[in-house]
Amino acid sequence: MAGKDIFDNKVLICGCGNTLFGDDGFGPEVISYLRNHCHLPAGAGLIEVGATIWEMLVNLAVSEKKPHRLIIVDAVDESGRQPGEVFELSVDEIPAKKMLAFSLHQFPAVNILKDLQKQTGMDIRLLAAQVQSLPKEVSLGLSPLLAAAVETACQRLVAILADSGVTVENYDLNHKSSLSSSK
Repeated sequence: MAGKDIFDNKVLICGCGNTLFGDDGFGPEVISYLRNHCHLPAGAGLIEVGATIWEMLVNLAVSEKKPHRLIIVDAVDESGRQPGEVFELSVDEIPAKKMLAFSLHQFPAVNILKDLQKQTGMDIRLLAAQVQSLPKEVSLGLSPLLAAAVETACQRLVAILADSGVTVENYDLNHKSSLSSSK
């Protein structure tokens, strides 16, 4: 996508997370898997934002170009979910009490998402995976449950893209990625 504004896509998929902290690196692993296992057509963009989603969202907010749909892929630690479970949340489904604890890498991401959705009508989805654990110290690689969830998340993303009118060809589900599982 060199030379093209990443925001000038019909659908933009953002991978959030810090790959130095185990399961928190889920979003970047999903982006890496998609880059290595499918060819995204024009109209679909991938970006790994690490733990700085707020910076990307501020840039998106002031950009003249905006995608119709923004999909944020991240790991969460939410009670009532099973480790490795992949699920969607709308911006409005993030509980108020979770605003500061939600792992979208904190302030001011959730508020910016709500403002973007309200002001632009952009369809914003959060594709999340329940973590098995989040280490307190540097720990490379996903837990086995989250490593397995990467492919599930990619299947969901391909379906979301198709729902957006963006058909992904050459998507190879049978080829296992070299996901680093440290657990």
